[in-house]
Amino acid sequence: MIGRNLSPQRMFWEMALAHTPKYRFSGRGAAAFASWKRRALPEVMACLGDFPERVPPRARLLVEWEQDGVRKQRWVLDVAPFIAATLYVNRPAGLKRGERRPAILCWHGHGAFGKDVVMGDDSSPEKRAQILRHRTDYGLQMAKRGFVTFAIDWIGCGDRHDGRKPHHLKTNGSRDWCNLYYLHATLFGMTSLSINVAHGMAATDFVCTLPGVDPTRLGVMGLSGGGTMTLWSTLCDPRFKASEIICYSDLWACFGIRDLNYCGMQVAPGLYKLVDLPDLQGLIAPRPLLVDIATRDSCFLVDSAMPCYERVRAIYRAAGASDCLELDLFEGDHSWGGHKSEAFFRKHLAYAGPSAAEPVDSRMAGRLQGGRSSAGWPFACRWAGRP
Repeated sequence: MIGRNLSPQRMFWEMALAHTPKYRFSGRGAAAFASWKRRALPEVMACLGDFPERVPPRARLLVEWEQDGVRKQRWVLDVAPFIAATLYVNRPAGLKRGERRPAILCWHGHGAFGKDVVMGDDSSPEKRAQILRHRTDYGLQMAKRGFVTFAIDWIGCGDRHDGRKPHHLKTNGSRDWCNLYYLHATLFGMTSLSINVAHGMAATDFVCTLPGVDPTRLGVMGLSGGGTMTLWSTLCDPRFKASEIICYSDLWACFGIRDLNYCGMQVAPGLYKLVDLPDLQGLIAPRPLLVDIATRDSCFLVDSAMPCYERVRAIYRAAGASDCLELDLFEGDHSWGGHKSEAFFRKHLAYAGPSAAEPVDSRMAGRLQGGRSSAGWPFACRWAGRP
């Protein structure tokens, strides 16, 4: 018997247990928050690497139709050198000539259908099943509630999937497109995050020129990997006045290193050396943030998601912005909570117009609400355990 650890996984776990990020927030009061954010944010942003250059959109409308009481458009536009994206835009019914509404960028999560299911495309049994299981159609639902919504695919998903398996999958199943695109990006001094955020900013630039859109009232939301993109889009683009992060609250040591639940589109070199996920969400303060946490989430477990939220709440409290942070804690699996979304965006994007949908549809019934402290929380955090 050697009597020593030979497992790389255990090595990384022990490193995580012994690690405290450089900018883990522990201060109190507005001055401590301001000093922390002023020091941390530039270093965090530098982790993303370079961003691709901006290019003229050369946008072209591909098709337009009306469905579910929503006017739908599908565009194609250039978002960076050498690459374009297809863009879905959902316009609410009753949008009058000359009227301008708030607009919400709706990021999708991991999955074969990308933005399609977010914008309500249920044209196949497989898409319908994903929408019903994970409630991914928030781009459609928010349009029904009066907002202009729009979405593109991140690289490797939907229309921007290369349509073939990487060569290495023939012999090694541990490599996929998310990780390969990340490796490609680092060769050019970029990351998948910087590329996807830049493409989202390009789409936002274009949408802000469309009739009916108020460019001063922009929001962003997304589920799972879309929560990752919502977080980074908010940090990188001050135009977003309100954000909803859905089922992407956790601790890096738990969902990343312990549970192996991450990929190249979620990371940047040296990021965890500087901050943990609660610190990243806290850097959004004082801008309004709605956090959705599911009690039976199999991807981001509630016993580490709630401690994450409590740390974000402490940061917002220090920033003097407690009233700008909300929690939708609901009984369910990895999905959109949806119970507070309309009221949240109406409040923070200053929209008081009509809603074409019921405030809470039948699929949202029976959800738990509130912002209970982790004191007395019925789930014991597994953070202190061993894999």
